[in-house]
Amino acid sequence: MEKFTLINKERNRIKVFEPFEDVSKPSPSIDAIMVSYGCVYKRSSKPIMKGSRVETVEAAREEYKKLLEEGWKKTSIFNSYF
Repeated sequence: MEKFTLINKERNRIKVFEPFEDVSKPSPSIDAIMVSYGCVYKRSSKPIMKGSRVETVEAAREEYKKLLEEGWKKTSIFNSYF
């Protein structure tokens, strides 16, 4: 599973969806997604991340789908910062 970054229509907010491994278990497995969210003040600078939360895979997929329907786009311009 890979990391996905979405940016809104106004290009001032981003959300990053990435696998979350629970290392407290004896055999770490990916059964959750960490969703980080932040603001973009200048396109050429690092985005300011405001927070993150861990969601189930199903809940993260629903949020991802909803954001795409609202006009958010997949982007890779900020991947070098993460």
